[in-house]
Amino acid sequence: MTTLAKKYPSPSSNNFDLPDQQWVLSVIEILAGLWGRLRPAKKIREEPLDGLILTILSQNTNDKNRDQAYKLLKSRFSQWSDVLKATHDEIAAAIRPAGLSNIKASRIKETLKIIANRFGNCSLKQLRKMKKEDIIEFLSSLPGVGPKTLACVLLFDLGIPAFPVDTHVSRICKRIGWVHPQRSPREIQEIMELTVPENLYWSAHLDLISHGRNICMARKPKCEVCPLNEHNLCLFASGGKVNDR
Repeated sequence: MTTLAKKYPSPSSNNFDLPDQQWVLSVIEILAGLWGRLRPAKKIREEPLDGLILTILSQNTNDKNRDQAYKLLKSRFSQWSDVLKATHDEIAAAIRPAGLSNIKASRIKETLKIIANRFGNCSLKQLRKMKKEDIIEFLSSLPGVGPKTLACVLLFDLGIPAFPVDTHVSRICKRIGWVHPQRSPREIQEIMELTVPENLYWSAHLDLISHGRNICMARKPKCEVCPLNEHNLCLFASGGKVNDR
């Protein structure tokens, strides 16, 4: 058995005390059995810019609103170069379902301007010819691109290993006991990338999100039906002790 105090990495430094990898893999295996059938097929987008814009729209909203805003944006503007030429108000009107439309419109327009100035067109396909560190440096310089957005574009649009941490992933990692409750999303991402095998980043990320939406919700989590509780793998549900399995 592992106690809560021993398993929580301290937030006082970046010298992470990583969770036991077998513990993590056991959870990932169970969640894969539970949610794997709901995962979309693993496919990298042809145009990485599509994924970047989609991820910007996803900030502080749900998938339904994000997808509706993206669909409206693409229906009103056939190409990203047309979005660049559009006014701020035109873009904001198209993406209104995603919320924070004025902020996101500014970010999208400025992002497209920077990309066009750098590459000569509104495309991020040239990133595939660049080194990973240069890709990260460039994407991180774009407005509104934080750790989660960056990791999503790397993983889903460029096929570069990264472990995005959204609100669901963060909550579950803390509840299970893999990370200290005060760890930031960026720190949790680093811990997960050091613990989870790269070939499992895609599936583990998506399965954690499904689990957070359906069982381990922010309010009133369904611990009574959670298989992690059944296998005594979650500190939140088991009162501070888990099996190292």
